[in-house]
Amino acid sequence: MGLPQILIEFKAKADTAVKRSGSGVVAVILKDNTSTFDTKIYVKESDIVQSHYTTTNRDYLAKIFLGGPSKVIVERIGTTDTYDAALARLRNKAWNYLTIPSIATEDVTTIADWVKTQRADKKTYKAVLPGAAANHEGIINFSTENIKVGTKTYTTAEYCARVAGLLAGLPLTQSATYEPLAEVESITESVTPDTDIDAGKLILINDGSKIKIARGVNSLVTLSDGKTEEFKKVKIVEGIDIIRDDIRTTFEDNYIGENNDYDNKVLFIAAVNQYFQLLEQQGVLYDKYDNLAAIDLTAQREYLIQKEDISDWSDEQVKQADTGTYIFVSADVKLQDSIEDIQFNVAIA
Repeated sequence: MGLPQILIEFKAKADTAVKRSGSGVVAVILKDNTSTFDTKIYVKESDIVQSHYTTTNRDYLAKIFLGGPSKVIVERIGTTDTYDAALARLRNKAWNYLTIPSIATEDVTTIADWVKTQRADKKTYKAVLPGAAANHEGIINFSTENIKVGTKTYTTAEYCARVAGLLAGLPLTQSATYEPLAEVESITESVTPDTDIDAGKLILINDGSKIKIARGVNSLVTLSDGKTEEFKKVKIVEGIDIIRDDIRTTFEDNYIGENNDYDNKVLFIAAVNQYFQLLEQQGVLYDKYDNLAAIDLTAQREYLIQKEDISDWSDEQVKQADTGTYIFVSADVKLQDSIEDIQFNVAIA
């Protein structure tokens, strides 16, 4: 009688998807010898004990909280330590965006590669890194320099903290494009913003009255392995990540251990499709698209052919075949994008 619970779990996750997406978690690695702790978790800025950090690191934390994340996980390391211990601690925690405000240029690729490895291992981590031409949807390549706030001018690396907090605080119904950073007074402006964006750089622009994000893109440039143009957008990747997490955790919590018969497969797929329908209502999935999951006949045939000759089997026979401990499912969905461009032709009589 365990399977109906899947319907309840998927409904709850769909109902809260937008809220959860705007309540992201930022992980930050800080080099600081002020204290000796490894990890601290804060849900609001006022929770921070000022004496635990240097003035510089307290400022980084304040910049993260400006974006409204639900939680900030601080991994502290010594000023001369490598990042290995902090990354090991983060590997089994739940978070959305990583930032390392004091990161050196020579360490950027190492951190980017670590995030890529985690995503390949089904983690939905992302990182905001300075000058990181990683060509990957999990890496946001922040590339604006000389960011002046009050009497201080921040480096690109330092202001990644602010960008990570902002991205973590945005709901799935809103993109980062044109999101203003009200505190920023001036920047080194790009002379080729369109080219920079096409190169996978998230940059700030000055529209004459405010500094804002030019377009919410990640570092992905080359499209391959089924990745379409949409994968270049931070908003779309965040939606993909939430859907993957929801399906995986609900499957693990409410499906594993049930009999792997055809009826149970159908029930599970029906639950996933109900989840997709609810996401359409929430504005996460495009409501004029089918957004459907089904048994993956191709994958199931490939599995079965290793065991017996099925060359004369019909699709229905393949669907209902015994697949051991495996359930093969594929889905075709379309994430709802945001309004970011307009073409408005005016005819003057």
